[in-house]
Amino acid sequence: MDRAINLTFHGVGEPRRRLDPGESDVWVSREQFLALLDSVEGRSEVRISFDDGNASDVEHALPALRERGLNATFFVVAGRLGTPGFLDAAGVEELAAAGMTIGCHGMRHRAWRGLDDVALREEVIEAKAMLEGVVARPVTQAACPFGSYDRRVLRRLRGSGYHHVYTSDRGTSRSRDFLQARNSIGPHDDPGVLERIMLRESAPYRALPRRAKLAVKRWR
Repeated sequence: MDRAINLTFHGVGEPRRRLDPGESDVWVSREQFLALLDSVEGRSEVRISFDDGNASDVEHALPALRERGLNATFFVVAGRLGTPGFLDAAGVEELAAAGMTIGCHGMRHRAWRGLDDVALREEVIEAKAMLEGVVARPVTQAACPFGSYDRRVLRRLRGSGYHHVYTSDRGTSRSRDFLQARNSIGPHDDPGVLERIMLRESAPYRALPRRAKLAVKRWR
């Protein structure tokens, strides 16, 4: 069965803003980022994404991807456009013009599970419309902030025109599935991270409990 390894980056290089609590756990140096990109070059099962819409997406990520002929999906927080340290509309347009996919990471970077109907609409519908206005094309991919979702959230996403939804559940995914597990990259990850992901998936005593946990998250 066709399996994909989804890797998620957040910020690259020296931060241009004060990081929120916990963000340093997913912020990588430029050197580490380049080494990881070199390790996935030519591996068609690996898919790359970026969360949050940090300014480093254009400053560091885009040139490195272009040099290697790689594509990626950039999940942008619509309400942060133009905020210091984050992408502005021109940066998002530059990514799209370079052939990158623009996805939605919500409006205000809030956990989607537990939001009321008005707030959830803002996160998954109004944010989507705002980004579509920037790139002048449909936005059909979404990434759940903090990996927060449940059955209600998934139902709203399906009904809002999204083709794939990305989580923080780790492991591999079937490439065509609606729900896509991702693996966040942190400052201690090296190019061997791909083999470690596959090793976890191939060990039944590890994979089965994980799959049971995911089933609970999807149906709660």
